[in-house]
Amino acid sequence: MSLAHNVPTAALSAGVPAASARKPWWEYKALFRYGFVALILIAWEIVGPFINPIFFSYPSKIAIAFYELTVSGDLPYYLGQSLEVMFYGLISAVVVGIPLAVAMARVRWLDWALDLPLNALYATPMVALVPLLVLWFGIYLKAKIIVVFLFAVFPILINTYQGVRECDKNMIEVARSFRASEWRMWQDVLLPFALPYIAAGIRLAIGRGLVGMVIAEFYTTISGLGFMITRYANLFEMDKTFVPVVMLMILGVSLTTGLKWVERRIAPWSHANR
Repeated sequence: MSLAHNVPTAALSAGVPAASARKPWWEYKALFRYGFVALILIAWEIVGPFINPIFFSYPSKIAIAFYELTVSGDLPYYLGQSLEVMFYGLISAVVVGIPLAVAMARVRWLDWALDLPLNALYATPMVALVPLLVLWFGIYLKAKIIVVFLFAVFPILINTYQGVRECDKNMIEVARSFRASEWRMWQDVLLPFALPYIAAGIRLAIGRGLVGMVIAEFYTTISGLGFMITRYANLFEMDKTFVPVVMLMILGVSLTTGLKWVERRIAPWSHANR
């Protein structure tokens, strides 16, 4: 047996996994990913107490405020309100954006008709439309869902459209040679090919949807994480002001990570070369 085969065997006999024996410490992605975050938090904790507490806070005080707001029930209550808005707005964006994008990519006259209006709406700053939406739809749940929908639908629409347009023409020709209907073409060729693009669009939509959710809560009823930010900022309680901000970060990262997990399960081919 050659020396190249003996090295992993010796490592295993010593109780050390072969991959660990071959992989130096600087090759571990988690070390840099979480180590850099820990470094930021440590520096923040050291510098934070020296900054005026009226305008700033630091991790240990934020953690205490996080615990207090959780125990009191304020954070779960307002978080639940925000999650309801985010859920309905994002689901609506997915349900509308994906079929519309596929239809635009497949039907030329629909693409020609909707291209200019959608580009004009996408180029318009959505924040400028929020006061109008509040006037039209009121200050309650409906208006907030529409705001989140408008913030989230365009990344899904654009990415799905691009994925369908870039679908391999040979695959389409093979499907046509087997007399596949348009619906079977969508189901068996177009959507599987565009799935990585769709997932990327939804990941972008999550971030934009969170922004739209907070803006809608600023403009509409007194509810959600946006209200918590406004309330505690007006009282100059910076540690409590940071709590909903951190919660939004956790929410964004959790949703994005969950989507990546789902993508690996339903589209493993998109991660084959990663």
